[in-house]
Amino acid sequence: MGERIDSYKELRVFQNAMDAAMEIFEVTKGFPAEEKFSMVDQMRRSSRSVCANTWLNEAWRKRRYKAAFIAKLSDAESEACEMQVWVEFAQRCAYLNDKTSHDLESADDQIMGQLVNMTRESDKWLIKESPFPRFLIFSE
Repeated sequence: MGERIDSYKELRVFQNAMDAAMEIFEVTKGFPAEEKFSMVDQMRRSSRSVCANTWLNEAWRKRRYKAAFIAKLSDAESEACEMQVWVEFAQRCAYLNDKTSHDLESADDQIMGQLVNMTRESDKWLIKESPFPRFLIFSE
């Protein structure tokens, strides 16, 4: 079996999503001021949502429930897809050069692929119920 992962922060998909979000943060610093409350906010929000407490973190916490786990992974994939649309808008507005746009889209493709693989192989990520409860409550 593979390595043991104790935290969502150890997931490669989380690390890749965090790196992509930080890259988006850096490149959007150079966008025009008139985009601050529209495109910049949307790009930063969608890139951060993939790995922030909304999707990957929540999916990790929902691993006891297959349907909930898969739903959260699907939500993360949707945010990553939204990010690609914003990158294309930024490129078409000439805020991003072709190389930066391509690099961001490639990173996003990798993240979406990782999320799809986690969904496909969801059973291996689920918490298996132990015959012994983790916490025992004793009464007097």
